[in-house]
Amino acid sequence: MNRNKITFLGTGTSQGVPVIACPCKVCASSDPRDKRLRCSALLQIDDKNIVIDSGPDFRQQMLRAGVTRLDAILFTHGHKDHTAGLDDVRAYNYAMRKPTDIYAEEQVQKVLQQEFSYIFAEMKYPGVPELNIHTINKTPFSIDGLKITPIRVRHLKLSILGFRIGQLAYITDANHIGKVEKGKLRGLDCFVINGLRKERHISHFSLNEALKLIDEIKPERAYITHISHQLGFHSQVETELPPNVFLAYDGLKVEIK
Repeated sequence: MNRNKITFLGTGTSQGVPVIACPCKVCASSDPRDKRLRCSALLQIDDKNIVIDSGPDFRQQMLRAGVTRLDAILFTHGHKDHTAGLDDVRAYNYAMRKPTDIYAEEQVQKVLQQEFSYIFAEMKYPGVPELNIHTINKTPFSIDGLKITPIRVRHLKLSILGFRIGQLAYITDANHIGKVEKGKLRGLDCFVINGLRKERHISHFSLNEALKLIDEIKPERAYITHISHQLGFHSQVETELPPNVFLAYDGLKVEIK
């Protein structure tokens, strides 16, 4: 039986949903699917637990998902809503008695060194996170034999990474994917892509832009993530989608090939 799966730890934009002090009806919704932590995902493949991005809600997400072992973190880019929870990996250092493997581009590593300077200091304070940092770029790499293909995408002017693992691809915070990179997305069973809101946005795909991309890539299934309160109620928006496209929500678990 296939036990590989992706768990959506967070499906919200940088402010999450509800947004602090926002009076809108979506932020006041009682539907748990309208409560969105910052964007992150847990991949459980071949008995490995791999997290994509450790945002500000990392601790809460790990506790909620019951993740007691962490094999690696993949970083898409260095923005705060994707990196701010890195300090909490020290709990896994203690539980697993070893450093945590981190996979990040050099530009992301520079951000981490600035934001978490105490982790990289010569004289480390006792108990700071312990990391094994692996430098990645757009070249495919492996984690214990599991092949991962980076997908180069653009977030306004920032060049960032999505990832393909088997027949799953995960891309967030993108508003442009070039022709060559789109070619790496053929033959997908499950495609995760950001769709911020219905109106166009300067640095994220809108819902319609995401749907056009999905129609071009033609995966078996697609899930929209990195969702703003401006998109609307989960229950309403999902009825407007094609039959193979779904709005992701926090805690959703999907089997993958």
